[in-house]
Amino acid sequence: MAPDPAGRKPEPVREPPAGENPLRLGMRRERIAEPCVMIIFGASGDLTRRKLMPALASLHARRLLPPGFTVLGVGRTAWSDERFRQIMQEAVAEFADRELAAGAQWDAFAAGLMYQCTDLGSADAYGGLARRLTDLDQIRGTDGNHVFYLAMPPSLYPPIIGGLGEAGLDSGDRCWTRVIIEKPFGRDLATAQTLNRDVNRVFHESQVYRIDHYLGKETVQNLLVFRFANAFLEPTWNRQFIDHVQISVAEDIGIGDRGGYYEEAGVLRDMFQNHLLQLLCLVAMEAPVAFEADAVRDEKVKVLRAVRSLDAGAHRVHAVRGQYAAGQVLGRPAGAYRHEDGVQRKSVTPTYAALKLHVDNWRWQGVPFYLRSGKRLARKTSEIAVVYRQVPHLLFGGEARADLVPNVISLRIQPDEGIALRFEVKRPGMSLRMRPVDMDFSYGSSFGLLEMPNAYERLLLDCMLGDSTLFTRRDEVEAAWRVLQPVLEAWDHAPEEGLEFYESGTWGPVAAHDLLRADGRRWRRI
Repeated sequence: MAPDPAGRKPEPVREPPAGENPLRLGMRRERIAEPCVMIIFGASGDLTRRKLMPALASLHARRLLPPGFTVLGVGRTAWSDERFRQIMQEAVAEFADRELAAGAQWDAFAAGLMYQCTDLGSADAYGGLARRLTDLDQIRGTDGNHVFYLAMPPSLYPPIIGGLGEAGLDSGDRCWTRVIIEKPFGRDLATAQTLNRDVNRVFHESQVYRIDHYLGKETVQNLLVFRFANAFLEPTWNRQFIDHVQISVAEDIGIGDRGGYYEEAGVLRDMFQNHLLQLLCLVAMEAPVAFEADAVRDEKVKVLRAVRSLDAGAHRVHAVRGQYAAGQVLGRPAGAYRHEDGVQRKSVTPTYAALKLHVDNWRWQGVPFYLRSGKRLARKTSEIAVVYRQVPHLLFGGEARADLVPNVISLRIQPDEGIALRFEVKRPGMSLRMRPVDMDFSYGSSFGLLEMPNAYERLLLDCMLGDSTLFTRRDEVEAAWRVLQPVLEAWDHAPEEGLEFYESGTWGPVAAHDLLRADGRRWRRI
């Protein structure tokens, strides 16, 4: 069957064993992608070793990769195919499961791992790549279907994409081609728009998969199911019942060896433009007309366009920034950001930020969304907390009134992924005293999972299947930058204004707590 203009084809499905009832087995019919080659630019880098190769090895072990699936690593390191396989085997053993990197299972997967030593600045780099892919398509039976993964610095995206276009690797008559782009998608609105134009000169938007690994996490995906598959929730998911929403992405580590990158990016570009605004969209979006890529992404774009601007000085009231100083994290000494490798000794780059945003639409008018993220905080955790209003009239006075706390729905993204509902009950005893309790759902205990799937597994498989639902569209990227642009410009113009230092191992600068305290609220203890 001929592909549609977006380069997608109907996918075959994996049938249950003969004679078995898929409903009785609790199975779903897994879609299987067509045979393809995944070309990874930057195959010798950390992303490939830590995330991509473990994810692909796991998909192979679960028999979710198509027949003949092939990886062609591209890099300047002078490796042979065999050396590449050895390095990737060590990476899978270190960052995933040793069983995935051993025995016949690994041998079968490794047979599809190839390497191309290439200087991408040379005249025939992409011509040589095209010839290698032609050979692999014939040998491996991959029919000319290609996924290009750009695991490289963003500055190299335009020349790589241009080279693929000049070599005729951007499309095919009876096959499909897709390109995966890693964040950051530019460093501000103007550079994001330029990058999008460069990409769309070569690839149609339907071929472009801008990846944000947060959208591959189970709890993030489960938020859509939780919201739109439960009848009890929707009537209360609005300004009449919800007081405010907190979205927290906290890390207990510093910047490690990413000093050079972080000095250019800072926390807003590194975390807010992608991860935190994506989470805000999933909380605030309306129900899409169908669970299809464009329908879901249309609703997310509507949310971003409804976010009230932080221009005209609003950033001074609704935005906080900080930088970690020396302290202790989990009982161990932790140095200051300014003493990290690759960081200027008088750097004013923020490693923490907190924003108060409003979504000006019918559902959310007047409900603040508080977003925070930072490095070297008290612990590593990510959570969405939906805090409900107090009951309109409390029947129980005296001590009972003093004990009352709001109902909260909290979605734990990491660690211990799950959902909790906090509500009030009476304490045992003769007096009328109340206390909050949690009704808790955990993926690990409910489904017997010792470890959650790697977020990249879902996203890589979706790309091979041509499903872009969990990937970011061009207009969504630009709308997210528009939300942050006033704050970025203000902070770049006055880099020291309002910058507050916080001790490593704490929950951030005092100003972040004042941001909520001014509204009579406080950050949740998580």
